[in-house]
Amino acid sequence: MSVDDLRPVRPATLEDVARVAGVSRATVSRVVNARPTVDPALRRKVQDAIEATGYVPNQAARSLVTRRTDSIALVVSERERRDVAASFVGRVFTDPHFGRVVGGLLEVLRPAGVPMALMLVDDEDSRRQLLSYLRRGHVDGAVLISSHASDPLPQLLSETGLPAVIAGNPAGSATLPYVEVDQRAGARMAVDHLVSLERRRIGTITGPQDMPAARERLTGFHRALAAHGISDAPTAEGDFTQAGGAEAMRRLLSEHPGLDGLFVASDLMAQGALLTLERRGLRVPHDIAVVGFDDSEAALACEPPLTTIRQPVEEMAAEAARLLLGQITAREAPPASSIFRPTLVERASA
Repeated sequence: MSVDDLRPVRPATLEDVARVAGVSRATVSRVVNARPTVDPALRRKVQDAIEATGYVPNQAARSLVTRRTDSIALVVSERERRDVAASFVGRVFTDPHFGRVVGGLLEVLRPAGVPMALMLVDDEDSRRQLLSYLRRGHVDGAVLISSHASDPLPQLLSETGLPAVIAGNPAGSATLPYVEVDQRAGARMAVDHLVSLERRRIGTITGPQDMPAARERLTGFHRALAAHGISDAPTAEGDFTQAGGAEAMRRLLSEHPGLDGLFVASDLMAQGALLTLERRGLRVPHDIAVVGFDDSEAALACEPPLTTIRQPVEEMAAEAARLLLGQITAREAPPASSIFRPTLVERASA
């Protein structure tokens, strides 16, 4: 064994990566620091060179210089519900909407080299722990999913000054930018479609009315009926679950047996409503036409396949990630909120 064999191997440097990738040191630095302005093809070359050279960024030193961690938090805030058997964690990970949001975020964050920490908040203790974590600078920003109007977290998060974007309908009076679908327009599309099928006795299963999105869908439903000269609006409140949709459908049929059209404020509830209709011997769409909302996997799992209002969840989440990275990397002023247009997806239920 020679003396050279005993010498420590020199760690790879930015210059080594630049030489292997055939780019400038500045380009390597932008990739390492997760700047969003690098061409995707160049970013891929640099990432391949990093892997080939074994380059490991000095995260501690870089954070001292940039005052950034190059990571963000996805915060899911839910009200405390002791009356529900399923745990908060279980509800989050079985909700198809949540999976679509994560997929859309990762579409932007992965190429930028920005990891994401998941934070679940459903009571005062977990809210306090989250705010402490954020204030200590563990992440550069946050995407918040908050669905209940009484949730104090949007306002508390706004007061921290941390870059943040709400993925969904904003709750409370916080001034954070948000990315949302036009809920009222979606409900109007559903009613217009049912009326075009010559349905006049149209009911709805709503989401919980302490949730802004659910209220907006109900408002759109009422206004659309009024525009068509329909004053009667049979309504039953659900809870955005399949079981809740089934139970709400039972109540609607008991109180309004002559319904020939139905707008359901989520595909998952519509799936439950269709099961109730089947058990009652009602044919869809012959006896009653049904339109859901979301265009989730549940819509395709329905029998018959569900006509629904598509909200582009993945695209909306990707836009939330882009808005957040813009605030973090350029320290831009909070951007204008972005509202997406829903579309009607016609299948066999209406």
